Amino acid sequence: MVHFWYRLHILKEDFMKDPKLLELMNDYRGRDEVPADFDAFWDQALVKITELPEYNLEERDFSIPNVACYELTFKGTRDGSVYARVVFPKTDQKVPVIFHFHGYMGRCWDWTDMLAYTVAGYGVVSMDVRGQSGYSTDGDRSPLGNTVKGQIIRGAVEGPDELFYKDVYLDLYQLIEIVASLPQVDDSKLASYGASQGGALALVAAGLNPRIQRTVAIYPFLSDFRRVLEIGNTSEAYDELFRYFKFHDPFHETEDRLMQTLAYIDVKNFAHRIKGQVHMITGLDDDVCYPETQFAIYNRLECPKEHLIMPEYAHEAMNVQVNDRVYNWLCGSKIPFRYVEK
Repeated sequence: MVHFWYRLHILKEDFMKDPKLLELMNDYRGRDEVPADFDAFWDQALVKITELPEYNLEERDFSIPNVACYELTFKGTRDGSVYARVVFPKTDQKVPVIFHFHGYMGRCWDWTDMLAYTVAGYGVVSMDVRGQSGYSTDGDRSPLGNTVKGQIIRGAVEGPDELFYKDVYLDLYQLIEIVASLPQVDDSKLASYGASQGGALALVAAGLNPRIQRTVAIYPFLSDFRRVLEIGNTSEAYDELFRYFKFHDPFHETEDRLMQTLAYIDVKNFAHRIKGQVHMITGLDDDVCYPETQFAIYNRLECPKEHLIMPEYAHEAMNVQVNDRVYNWLCGSKIPFRYVEK
């Protein structure tokens, strides 16, 4: 068994030299199984927020023709305040909507980033994750500055109900419900999209809210925590997990309990709940969200799905053909991909 796990900790060059290693990944489903009460845990959490929260939607005039821009704020769980930007094309028709989620420690899209989708007739919603670099707050903490470090393990010692990301995931659900209720929105055509933390949140959004019919997730974060620990992945995104053990539990006496708690926010454990179509992209040289942790999500999906592999790419900007493919997936466009025209 030890030999097997060491073999899974491989670099992109190993994949290229020995395709059989990639075949191993095609069957990999993660180190731990889904908790027996996982679905009950989340279903009970959703029952408590069936009514729309208090929200405020204010239009902003940026002198941009053909689009309407809004700032949305609503009250989240645990007295959080959630901020999102909303852009709709000006039309008399109800519009489909893409929900965009940003990477760890980041903030929502700039307004101009959102405009590309409006020309295809889509609305776009981009949310600030509470307590990170935008305007959403975690409780009464000020949104000014950055309070992001330690969020993966925040509440993990106390138990699943206290996890920071539990509240983030419930923010996603409520955001979708609010936007779906707006008169401008076609609530039968909703999609989610993001990269890294954003890819994780796009998948969780689809797993918690069946209104999401299509999801695009690029190198998703927050998956297969025990494997992250075994790899020794001390990249900035995951270093708080290692700091917990180094400074709080150096003999790993609480490891099993901590892993059992984090299982309730592990993205791979939401995969079976997703009913809409999923498109994923993984770079084989990724040393932040290691490929095997992403395969653990994909291999658990029971919905229509597609997984594209980029051997030369790591956890980085993927601009060559990727943005056009994402646009095709989300908007139904048919942008072709030819390096040499015949």
